[in-house]
Amino acid sequence: MIRNYAENDYETLVSIATRAWAKIFEGYRKQMGDEIFTLIYQNPVQTKALQIRRHVDAHPDWCYVAERNGKIVGFITFALIPETGMAVISNNASDPDSSEKGVGQEMYAAALDRFRTEGMRLAQVTTGLDEAHAPARRAYERAGFQKHTESITYYMKL
Repeated sequence: MIRNYAENDYETLVSIATRAWAKIFEGYRKQMGDEIFTLIYQNPVQTKALQIRRHVDAHPDWCYVAERNGKIVGFITFALIPETGMAVISNNASDPDSSEKGVGQEMYAAALDRFRTEGMRLAQVTTGLDEAHAPARRAYERAGFQKHTESITYYMKL
């Protein structure tokens, strides 16, 4: 079941995000080195928690929660930009400790339905090209995302 976000969901969403992004942050640390990684992500858990907090405080209606058997197993945050007709999927994850299948596809379908209902003409999602993001890339492609651009981000310690 996909439902609207409720304030008492916040801690569970942060817990899911923390566990879901653990390998991603580990990969970033290996790619950047400890010093640069720490400058960008002083505390990865707090970074992710703050992103989610800011999003749900500003637009709680732009966050859906996936629930199975009364337990939260995923979430998706997004933004609607009427001026451009674009919707942007941002933080989203399914619980890596859950054995539930199809959670991501269910969340993407609900968000895409909302985008269409709101009159959006384009949906965007950004993900990494590293191995830790490979499952996300496959999930987005299964959900129907086809066109993409590739980029690389460089860092220089000053």
